[in-house]
Amino acid sequence: MTGIRRLAAILAADVAGYSRLIGADEQGTLTRLKAIRSELIDPQIAAHHGRIVKTTGDGLLVEFASTVDALRCACEVQAQMAARNVAAVPEGRIEWRVGIHQGDIVVEDGDIFGDGVNIAARLEGLAQPGGVCVSARVQEDVAGKIDLAFEDLGEQQLKNITRPVHIYAIRPTAAASTLLDASPAEPARARRFLGRQRGAIAAALIAAIGVASAVWWAWPKGNSPVVTAPAPAAASAASVVPRLSIVVLPFANLSNDPDQEYFADGITDDLTTDLSRISGSFVIARNTAFTYKGKPVDAKQIGHELGVRYVLEGSVRRAGAQVRVNVQLIDAETGAHLWADRFDTDRANLPEAQNEITARLARSLDVELVRDASRRIEQQKAVDPDARDLVMRGWAAWWQPRSLTNTEAAQRLFEQALALDPRSVDAQIGLGTVLAATVLNGLSSSVSQDQTRAEQLLLEAVDRDPDRSMARYAMAVLRQSQNRLAEARIEAEKAIALDPNFAFAHHMLGSTLLLMGQPEAAIPQIEKALRLSPHEPSVYGFFWGLGACELVLGRIDDAVDFFRRARAANSRVWFVHLWLAAALGVKGDLDEAKGALAESLRLNPGIDSLAHWRAQFSYFTNPALWPLLEKTFVVGLRRAGFPDE
Repeated sequence: MTGIRRLAAILAADVAGYSRLIGADEQGTLTRLKAIRSELIDPQIAAHHGRIVKTTGDGLLVEFASTVDALRCACEVQAQMAARNVAAVPEGRIEWRVGIHQGDIVVEDGDIFGDGVNIAARLEGLAQPGGVCVSARVQEDVAGKIDLAFEDLGEQQLKNITRPVHIYAIRPTAAASTLLDASPAEPARARRFLGRQRGAIAAALIAAIGVASAVWWAWPKGNSPVVTAPAPAAASAASVVPRLSIVVLPFANLSNDPDQEYFADGITDDLTTDLSRISGSFVIARNTAFTYKGKPVDAKQIGHELGVRYVLEGSVRRAGAQVRVNVQLIDAETGAHLWADRFDTDRANLPEAQNEITARLARSLDVELVRDASRRIEQQKAVDPDARDLVMRGWAAWWQPRSLTNTEAAQRLFEQALALDPRSVDAQIGLGTVLAATVLNGLSSSVSQDQTRAEQLLLEAVDRDPDRSMARYAMAVLRQSQNRLAEARIEAEKAIALDPNFAFAHHMLGSTLLLMGQPEAAIPQIEKALRLSPHEPSVYGFFWGLGACELVLGRIDDAVDFFRRARAANSRVWFVHLWLAAALGVKGDLDEAKGALAESLRLNPGIDSLAHWRAQFSYFTNPALWPLLEKTFVVGLRRAGFPDE
């Protein structure tokens, strides 16, 4: 390649969730993006002496001569975007991710090329929506020139980049705060912007204070606050400790290297955040929890001081590429150990490993906390349990290994909760989830009625609280059962955006992609679900999903293996036996195939022919998927003796 070489700061940016935004409102999204470009981004780039090299539908590449100009431009754009988004609903917000690197580039015909450009693009992919990721070169160059808090993410191996790159992150809140720290040359411009946005900022503060006040006065009927600790006197005076109240103590670093302390602290921080998403939870804020760091642990005393029912403590040990996390849950009232587990992972991809650890911990604890709360309610033998208690018991039944008995128990408890409190969002989501899943799994005796009621419940829940990932997941289940696959995909993506560690949402997205005739794209999503929750009571569904993908792709041995693992995880699920029969039929193991088919018919005699199966599960007849099923699933079942009519 011929061209001019020079050193430059390269900024790469794109819109987070662009496909989802376009899918929900194409014309509106394009109109807003055009306005953002003309009113904000292009003027800021010009003001900071940047040159737009190229643009795409959702992104742009910009060259700066100065790293300070590049970073200051990025942070001002993010700050102004945050102010613009104050009044927008979460699912409609346009948020940018930005990556900045300083390196050698080649300029030819106005375009730029080289590793410097590629690294900036990879950094952009690692940034959080509303945040900025920079390389060590940028961080070192701006040190002392811009007052920013950089989070050290360490060295990471970027795709198609030979050497590891040391990366720093500027989180969304930090990026948005830089307008208050404008350089001496820019005070007038900063003041003008703040003047324009003062009304929006004040409104946001008032709304936040109002929400905080409402949560404080309404507790324990609020939703999942992360709170600072009450004073010991207040805690001792409280007559009732919230059932799902917990403090996550700083995890101990058992590694030989004291520099690994940040990793243990990161686990603690992320787990505190993840647990706060549990509906009805009361989680002590990390700054209060960290006052106990390095001190002897007396769970009963801590529980008394902080007014919590549970204490979570643990340790982290890293040796080479291996990471081991030990954790235990303690009853702060009695000091008894309720639950303990050990998690092992590989740190080849450190951020992903850390996310998986905290997600698995949060998922396991979510189930365990709900179960323990349910046991307490049973022991108390409440004559008139309130709706929140019934919702807890409903989820405790739902998260048990899937069976008709557990499903019916969950539905009954959610129905009772809704009867006591018709406005309970938790009860609406719980009942809507059960009804939608019952239809999807072919166990409903009144499909149309159950779908109609589930839709009514979930639409009202989403309208009242659009940020509930469980509601979005349940809506995806419902849309899939209605064969509205494009909408199911959007809802699953929304659930993942709200909670990236939600294993079932990843599985739902994967199964939807499969039904849309995209098994190759489905597999990574279902594998992600399996990594996030490998001990999930309903893990059979993950194995079934992988088996179905492998079957339609013609990898029969792998399909049989996954279906057998699904059967081993839960032998009471009829369709697992049906799909195993199909895979064995294709393979030619007809005796075993007939045995699996007989068990499917025993568990669900209503699906006794391909015609009945197609009528019940119309979403499998998508024109993009059905030809693949005809060559595998249908052929295998016919060989096993399953009739067409």
